[in-house]
Amino acid sequence: MSTIAVLGVGPGLGMSVAQRFAKEGYAVGLVSRSADRHPDYLAALEASGVRTVAVAADLREPGAVARALDEITAELGPVDVVYHGPGAHDLRAPTVGILETGPADIRRAMAEVLEPAASVASLVLPAMRSRGSGSLIYVSGLSAIVPLPFLGPYAPASGALRTYAHTLAAAVAPDGLFVGSLVVGGLIERGDIHQMLTEPGSPAPYATLDPDELADAVWRLASGVEDEIVFDAFTPER
Repeated sequence: MSTIAVLGVGPGLGMSVAQRFAKEGYAVGLVSRSADRHPDYLAALEASGVRTVAVAADLREPGAVARALDEITAELGPVDVVYHGPGAHDLRAPTVGILETGPADIRRAMAEVLEPAASVASLVLPAMRSRGSGSLIYVSGLSAIVPLPFLGPYAPASGALRTYAHTLAAAVAPDGLFVGSLVVGGLIERGDIHQMLTEPGSPAPYATLDPDELADAVWRLASGVEDEIVFDAFTPER
């Protein structure tokens, strides 16, 4: 049985990815900052009949990525696919625009966005290269390809993450591995930000995306069918 590690699982995209791969028979390891939701997540996956494990870890903390992957591997065996899509650290934290962004802001954003991504790669790619198979999927925001000044330091950090994914993809392609880039521009239905910004029962006045469609895209990326897929609900003419 193949195994996927879903790093950064929430009620929206993360769980849709978990369920999409469970449908294909994958064992599923879930990682999120809080264990409070884990019983519900695991119960939702039980119907698929696959093995599951959930780990509470803040992937931005030193050593957290290694610990989470070790726990998943100990329970489910070697990881074949890693989905890296942690959400915003603090959904209500104020942000500064790019004109107010200083070097310290850039360093902090890079530490939150790029360093955990690099930790994941350094931990999983050596074993995948030895086996000659495996996939690593990175999720970045629309600011990776569209200038969004209001996101301040997180815009260049997203761009750096996307470039990192493409650079890794070129490096490991000769080994038979896939590194995919999923660029998400929109409010993901059922996700935490969607729930925070919309009243229950009312239509969302924002450009929304179906997490199940995004999860299908993650499956295609992991299969090597495509190397990047962009969802842009804000500027659909792109």
